[in-house]
Parts: sequence; structure tokens; C-alpha cells
Amino acid sequence: MYRDANQREFARRLRREMTDAERVLWRALRCKQLEGLKFRRQAAIGDYIVDFVCFEKQLVVELDGGQHNEPKSQRYDEQRTRWLESQGYRVLRYWNHEVLGNVEPIIESLWDALAESGSQD
Repeated sequence: MYRDANQREFARRLRREMTDAERVLWRALRCKQLEGLKFRRQAAIGDYIVDFVCFEKQLVVELDGGQHNEPKSQRYDEQRTRWLESQGYRVLRYWNHEVLGNVEPIIESLWDALAESGSQD
């Protein structure tokens, strides 16, 4: 859950101001369209707000734009991913241009990840 009111409001703002890539992927994830599983967008996990998460399968999906190529952003992303993994989450990252270019391979890889997590239950 959200640590404080500031984090909650920040997540709300992110949901209102989704990127084009986030909108495209959200259309495929919302309303339990993928394996009947619920995904949340801009959800808090610890101190972080992740783009999408399926809490039931502990799967986080992050969409990255060009700013994630910068060394400082890469270090932050690596630290964040390590922490999320230490909490039991699997983190999948995709580039915005991949989602916008053709979302189907992304959806297929999410199906595969969900199937893998289901075999470990």
C-alpha cells in the first residue's frame, strides 16, 4: 500500500497522465484479460511505484523510455529491480517503442511469464 498521502497522490497523477505506451499495454491488461489475472497500474510496492503489477503472481511490468538509457537512470533501475526481486517479485522491462511498434510479442512474453509462475505454485 501507499506509504503516505504524497505517494498516493503521485500514483494518481501517474495514472491520469499515462504515456502512450502505458495506455496501449493497459488496454491489454485491464479487466483481467490476461489469464483472468488482475493487474494494477501505478501501484506502490515499498517506496516504489511500479508501472503494472499482478500481485497474485508477483509479476511487475515496467515500460521504459529513452531516459532509461542514461547511466544514472540505469543505476536507479538496477537498484529498484534488485529490491523488488528481493521481495519476491519478477520484473519484466520493455521499451516504450517495442510496445508502440507491436504489443503482441510483449503480451506473448507476459503469457509465458505467467505460465512459468503458475508452474512454480
